[in-house]
Amino acid sequence: MLVHTAFNRAEQLVRHWSAVGCPLVIHVDKFVPRKDYNNFVRALADVPDVRFSARHRCEWGTWGLVAATQSASQMMLDEFPDVRHVYLASGSCLPLRPVQELLDYLEERPRTDFIESATTSDVPWTIGGLDQERFTMRFPFSWRNQKYLFDKYVALQRLIGFKRKIPNGIVPHMGSQWWCLTRQTLSAILQDPERETYDRYFSKVWIPDESYFQTLARQYSRQIESRSLTLSKFDYQGKPHIFYDDHLQLLRRSDCFVARKIWPFANRLYEAFLTDPSGAMKRTEPNPGKIDRIFAKAVERRTRGRAGLYMQSRFPVETRENGLTCGQYSVFEGFSDLFENFEPWLAKVTGTRVHGHLFAPERAEFSDGHTVMNGALSDNATLRDYNPRAFLANLIWNTRGERQCFQFGPRDNQAIEWDIIKDPNAQVSVITGAWAVPLFQSNRNFSDLRREAALLQQIESKHLDALRSSWTKARIRIWTMAEFIEAPMEPLQTIIDEIGQQNVRGLSEVPKMVDLTGFGQFLQNLKNQGMHPYLMGDFPVAHDLHEPHKNKRKPYLVR
Repeated sequence: MLVHTAFNRAEQLVRHWSAVGCPLVIHVDKFVPRKDYNNFVRALADVPDVRFSARHRCEWGTWGLVAATQSASQMMLDEFPDVRHVYLASGSCLPLRPVQELLDYLEERPRTDFIESATTSDVPWTIGGLDQERFTMRFPFSWRNQKYLFDKYVALQRLIGFKRKIPNGIVPHMGSQWWCLTRQTLSAILQDPERETYDRYFSKVWIPDESYFQTLARQYSRQIESRSLTLSKFDYQGKPHIFYDDHLQLLRRSDCFVARKIWPFANRLYEAFLTDPSGAMKRTEPNPGKIDRIFAKAVERRTRGRAGLYMQSRFPVETRENGLTCGQYSVFEGFSDLFENFEPWLAKVTGTRVHGHLFAPERAEFSDGHTVMNGALSDNATLRDYNPRAFLANLIWNTRGERQCFQFGPRDNQAIEWDIIKDPNAQVSVITGAWAVPLFQSNRNFSDLRREAALLQQIESKHLDALRSSWTKARIRIWTMAEFIEAPMEPLQTIIDEIGQQNVRGLSEVPKMVDLTGFGQFLQNLKNQGMHPYLMGDFPVAHDLHEPHKNKRKPYLVR
């Protein structure tokens, strides 16, 4: 047992192992003050078959951990000749099942070594950019305490092309530090005539405690089960997961014999598992795969987060936000200009929440005239425009479960356009040139109308180029105003079907279209003033847009 801290828990575990007759050899980190070490030794003076091995400085990723394991293992073999299996554990390893079940399990497999052992090319475990290099370079510096020297020395070796020779043609293997080896395999490793060569080589390998025994066991073991009997899980940074009291049921489901790393103050776990056999779990084959799915979800949640919900590490980084929004929404461009009372009609037909122009220059036009939306989201334009991307993300997040629809146009703040265009959750429907209808209906100086029309057309033209770009991920539908008003029923039905909220039948009516009598002449007047309104499509000048052409009746002869 390797002990570094939490000596009260380590003492509790030692007594638990010893209660069923397991001899223990304990290694205490040399970093531990002598006073604490002596107190720990005295506390276990009454426990039979407990020994303390020579102390080594144990720092993560360095040779000290292997040296400590070697010393304790050699003492175990020397002091207890009847031991058949040696189980490596730490002071934070908690037995999840009665120790007698582990003894019975090993009794049925007297020649089996349980050690996770795989080549670097076969596993994706290595984190930090060093896999095969950890065996072909030298690592004399601590990664944690001498990181600058560590990085510089690695860079230097890469620059000059330095490569170490792996001794005696052994194939490096990696795996969990926590193993259970037979006496025969362990003694063969410790008594190998080439041990000095191997020790010298592995002492400069990075994280040798995950490769020394894992490699050499392949040389001597008759039967290897490439798995650990200790449940240990690691996060995306390679750091071990720590188990707390609320992981009790999760640990029960694993059916494993031992788990690490247990929080020293997880009183409920220690009380639940360090118990008599009658209150323990059922006897079954260890199966940590049962909880792998839960850990995989935890890693994904930690690294990717939830769509539409940001944290500090992802928020400023493009493409790392796991989606701008958390749900689907619809954007309508030009519809409220072309139809009267379009928002109430759409809300009635689809059952969605339909807003006006959320990015209008004056204010965010929330549905039903609200000034504050869910999550205390204000309609104040200054607050909204400080971070329009966050405004949209917050709106969709705060109203999740209810689809949001809103209007957008060239008069609105265009800073949000690319966020909408690159959002797979967005459904964008555009009637190009419809912004000219409010100008047509206004009673303003024509020179002012011409100037504003030129500006709005320029903005929408750039917007359409963005909508048609290769970066587009939103679902885009674009109609010119002329082609839309010829048959508005079909495109409206398509849009409603895509929203798919509650409408199951075909549309029986469309919202009332504004009166466009004289609109063609208005566009012609713009042309006459030197402004070419091309985004609306081809509008005739003479006849009423709402009425079909009246064909003259054919003459006929009565006899």
